[in-house]
Amino acid sequence: MLQPHDVPAFPLPLSAYAPTGDGLFGTLLARIEAEPLNAVATVIFLLAVVHTLFAARVTDAAHRLQAQRNVDALAAGMPPTQSVAAELLHLFGEIEVIFGLWVVPLGVVIGLSRGWTLATHYLNDTVNYTEPLFVVVIMALASTRPIVNLAQRVLRSFANLGRGTPAAWWVAILTIGPLLGSFITEPAAMTIAALLLASKFYALQPSARLKYGTLGLLFVNVSIGGTLTHFAAPPVLMVSRPWEWDTAFMLANFGWRAVIAIILSTAAYYVFFRTELQALALREASPAFQPSTIKSDASGSPPAPIPWWVTAVYVGFVVWTIVNVHEPVLFVGGFLFFLGFDRATLVYSPKVDLKTPLLVGFFLAGLVIHGGLQAWWIAPVLSSLSEVPLFVGSMLLTAFNDNALITYLATLVPNMDDNMKLAVVRGAVTGGGLTVIANAPNPAGQALLGQFFDGAVHPLRLLAAAAVPTLIAAALFSL
Repeated sequence: MLQPHDVPAFPLPLSAYAPTGDGLFGTLLARIEAEPLNAVATVIFLLAVVHTLFAARVTDAAHRLQAQRNVDALAAGMPPTQSVAAELLHLFGEIEVIFGLWVVPLGVVIGLSRGWTLATHYLNDTVNYTEPLFVVVIMALASTRPIVNLAQRVLRSFANLGRGTPAAWWVAILTIGPLLGSFITEPAAMTIAALLLASKFYALQPSARLKYGTLGLLFVNVSIGGTLTHFAAPPVLMVSRPWEWDTAFMLANFGWRAVIAIILSTAAYYVFFRTELQALALREASPAFQPSTIKSDASGSPPAPIPWWVTAVYVGFVVWTIVNVHEPVLFVGGFLFFLGFDRATLVYSPKVDLKTPLLVGFFLAGLVIHGGLQAWWIAPVLSSLSEVPLFVGSMLLTAFNDNALITYLATLVPNMDDNMKLAVVRGAVTGGGLTVIANAPNPAGQALLGQFFDGAVHPLRLLAAAAVPTLIAAALFSL
């Protein structure tokens, strides 16, 4: 059996491909010839992407199958029972599960063609799981009652400027919330914004058009809202070290544009939806849609007030995680200590919910496994474009790949000048709201708000909802 040091390089490093001089198409053909698994891995990845486009239909089919089983059981005088086929369909329709499911055929193909040692070497030693692990930890921390209550107090001061109406909360969450992502990281900002939108807005059951408009605006604003600093947005993290970008650079080249784009986009959507937003003040929030961090405890009594020192310790765990974002041993170790403290302070906060963060982490892990095998075609595409096409191409590619992958691959392109570097990162953060897979925090938002969309967000409706704020951001970043 091959020892780890004897395992051939897979995927082939970009430097291993000989230049062809035959243009982009010739380069891609040559790379497929040099490594046939390139094409197979990309086809499997594209099938996973197509699967996400039909996730809502699969979920609907699961609901219909279970409903028919219930009708048949009642007609036979039997109590309804769970349909295994319906549950399997529901599993196949879960956005967070899809990329992980398609890792199975990918692993089988690699194992059968190159051997199990190579397949396990790629999964264990080549793929970097730091980002999925970080998102799991920061999402779990950010969704706790002390952290959500602290964020709610901050945002309430802004919402009170509009008399605390649902419309005022909507504006405050969608403007201030994403900008917090530049300091507490985008996944944490997405988690907090989604939880507050659930209780202050979505629980009022707005129209489907407003639901999708809000989700698209949230995704775009969070994607660009983390660009005021060099450490909070995943696509910026990938380039800040190799390109030596600091917070001053980000503020000068990204931050002010992001702030203006967020304000303009939110204002445009507020004007368009203002009649319905104002009408929400007359509705009662549905208790069924209140997040566990907002609800009363099991006895029905309001949860106990949180002492300041408990909130301070929770904030300390968040800070520890953010500071050690590149060190999974440290932030996972800190999280294990947090779980013990969280259990000890259960009287002040419901036990941390790990199901949703783990599902989101599984989604991102599957995405980085597939994404790690796409450099063979993404890198030459990026290097073949001039500045404006690179901005547009980066924005469009982001819709089908995590934008952090796009910017990481850009760091591997040799001799990229400063304007090209700016173009690729601006395109990546601008397109980060177009799909659920475009930006690492998006799956967290989808997981927390999916209950308001019958369990599945329709990708084309999300794309349409995110189009206007994406164009506004593109205009600002193109100045």
